[in-house]
Amino acid sequence: MPHTQGFGDARDLLLAQRAHYDVAYRDFRWPVLSQFNWALDFFDPQAQGNDNPALWVVEEDGRETRLSFAEMSARSNRVANFLREHGVARGDRVLLMLPNQVELWDLMLACMKLGAVMIPATTLLAAGDLADRLERGRVRHVVTTARDALKFASLPGGYQRIAVGDGAPAGWTPLAPAYDASARFTPDGITLATDPLLLYFTSGTTSRPKLVLHTHQSYPVGHLATMYWLGLQPGDIHWNISSPGWAKHAWSCFFAPWNAGATIFIYNFSRFDARAALQTAARCGVTTLCAPPTVWRMMIQEDLTRHAVKFRELIGAGEPLNPEVIDQVRRAWNITIRDGYGQTETCCQIGNSPGQAVKAGAMGRPMPGYRVVLLDADGNEADEGEVALVLSPRPTGLMQGYEDDPGKTADAMRDGYYHTGDVAMRDERGYFTYVGRADDVFKASDYRISPFELESEIIKHPAVAEAGVVPSPDPVRLAVPKAFITLRSGFQADDRLALDILRFCRDQLAPYKRIRRIEFCDLPKTISGKIRRVELRRTEEGRSLELRREREFWDVDFADLK
Repeated sequence: MPHTQGFGDARDLLLAQRAHYDVAYRDFRWPVLSQFNWALDFFDPQAQGNDNPALWVVEEDGRETRLSFAEMSARSNRVANFLREHGVARGDRVLLMLPNQVELWDLMLACMKLGAVMIPATTLLAAGDLADRLERGRVRHVVTTARDALKFASLPGGYQRIAVGDGAPAGWTPLAPAYDASARFTPDGITLATDPLLLYFTSGTTSRPKLVLHTHQSYPVGHLATMYWLGLQPGDIHWNISSPGWAKHAWSCFFAPWNAGATIFIYNFSRFDARAALQTAARCGVTTLCAPPTVWRMMIQEDLTRHAVKFRELIGAGEPLNPEVIDQVRRAWNITIRDGYGQTETCCQIGNSPGQAVKAGAMGRPMPGYRVVLLDADGNEADEGEVALVLSPRPTGLMQGYEDDPGKTADAMRDGYYHTGDVAMRDERGYFTYVGRADDVFKASDYRISPFELESEIIKHPAVAEAGVVPSPDPVRLAVPKAFITLRSGFQADDRLALDILRFCRDQLAPYKRIRRIEFCDLPKTISGKIRRVELRRTEEGRSLELRREREFWDVDFADLK
């Protein structure tokens, strides 16, 4: 279609120049689109008569599902017709809480075709998290598994309930009949490129997650830059190890691979096993692998040379990798793991692109379509400071804003820049190296953690007067949440109380947010009474593991907390 021609041209340029960064950065321009529905205008035409595999799901027990582009187009048409028959309309908010199963991709394509707004959610969410998403997300429809439907039993709201799989509870509509609907879909109207598409909840420095709003162009078109960073080519088999519900899943398990015409590969496991993962990747011929540092650290526990993998591109995501991990992988496979940088609010902004010299520990250089600068405390451009995007012209891969919070949006996009809140350094060659967060948000096992949110839950325990949460170094997870706790008068710091607080945290917080270590102490504070997390963080980073064990009460496995 003429109004989508610019998208195809931009994609083809990046594919052609995948190993020529200077040319790609110089010549790339974001396509100017007025109308755009990626599922209808790009995916379906690409899928017409295309029997190449689009989605390949391998289960731990050996079962496999492989579906072509043409099959995915038809399946999503059926699901779109079914959803429309059941009241899903343009602009409706749909909460999608599913694991990595084929129906998730069917539903995402179907919602796009309908013009519905998706709210992805991880299956790890606790009841309080779900209640917040239902209310602030103004959810009209919920789609989840029959098993997870039970989590919504006590949650109020007039939302429609759709269950995937056998055994749908009373009051839930099973999705299975959708696949008997017509495979021909006719949209009810045009989709503007600026229409809302995705609403992500992401942790911030307040107790409640921020709502990040993306449009029909900011993520589908923005992830052309992600495609370029990953180095994807048509026909690749791309495996991104990421859980549904998080932005990185949409990055590399949906838009970027299908932008390139590559196969999305999924290996479902109950618990990550490096040997089984590598054996599966070798057997299935995976060509590109993107994984968080936690996974890479587990991978190198294996003898990598024993696995006949067919990798061409290896990518690290979430946090910078340790040089020894990169070196060990390079020695085994003669491939360098390439890092990159982005946020839920954006697509990939900075990365080490294919065919270029990779600076160890660096995030890389700005991706095509982005002008990246560093701002010092006075707002001046410098060689070290806050990572910021120049807004003139505004990069397409940037969010529309924070939903229902113009104040936060204005604070993030001010003085001609989008302020990321992350600090980095830039060298003479233009490579950026990550330093840390400007605020106190940190990552644990590739999940973003808001200290304030966790502290707000801990102080609900009757023994806790105050708490400060910081990352505690961990050899596997990169970091785990640790709470420094001041007790109320009348309570004694001992093993029994420590275990009681840990149990309380287990019951109140989603698994990825749980406090893993605690220490009783008097909290350092500023003159105005604010907790100095930076001091706690510095103290924790400087301690040896043996000293932490001597001073702390901490758990290894929450299953032990009966």
